[in-house]
Amino acid sequence: MKLARRVIKQELSQFETHFREAVKSRVPLLDRIMQYIVKRKGKQMRPMFVLLSARLGGEINDSTYRAASLIELLHTATLVHDDVVDDAMERRGFFSINALWKNKIAVIVGDYLLSKGLLLSLDNKDFKVLQILSSAIKMMSEGELLQLEKARNLNLKESIYYEIIKGKTASLLAACCAAGASSTFDDDAQIEKLKIFGEKVGMAFQIKDDLFDYGNESIGKPTGNDIKEKKLTLPLIYTLNNCDASLRR
Repeated sequence: MKLARRVIKQELSQFETHFREAVKSRVPLLDRIMQYIVKRKGKQMRPMFVLLSARLGGEINDSTYRAASLIELLHTATLVHDDVVDDAMERRGFFSINALWKNKIAVIVGDYLLSKGLLLSLDNKDFKVLQILSSAIKMMSEGELLQLEKARNLNLKESIYYEIIKGKTASLLAACCAAGASSTFDDDAQIEKLKIFGEKVGMAFQIKDDLFDYGNESIGKPTGNDIKEKKLTLPLIYTLNNCDASLRR
């Protein structure tokens, strides 16, 4: 990713300006929280995929930056809500929003980020990007609910796991590539190819993230949460399907 970051170094800097403007609020408390979010930004992997996908089709433009900002607003909203659900006190090595401002404010902040993203697209008539992202949100919600359902039923099929991560994680990265491509490509077939590419990368990313949850490495968030929450991720599914009966119990 270092090479990719060098290729779009200038564009990433421009994106940060767009994102700071997108999250501004006239409410002092909200604006203070937004500044905190901007300062503790992560690796910006998703905006990078938007910008790189757009570069394949032509020059990065204002529509591209809006798509990248929408993705980052949506992704940040889901992280804020996830930390509330998981009762996580840290995110990327910093205190989470709910740790500093409590759950009620964190939920409202997540809602605010989502609404800011939707308005950003609607105000600029970026309907194609909005359609792509709305589909991703639907798939993310379905993936999360499917995971909760199967955890209760102890369904240990790997095929179900892949279906879950395709929705809850890969759909957003697929949307990054499709949204970026839609800002510079006119050919729907090319946009679809990039969407599929993003989906495959997203699934690989989730598998790697699930493996990290069982390790001791510092990854910017607490480890061991998956097994505490009874999430049937690939390492656990593989172990349960390949160990003897006593260990399985």
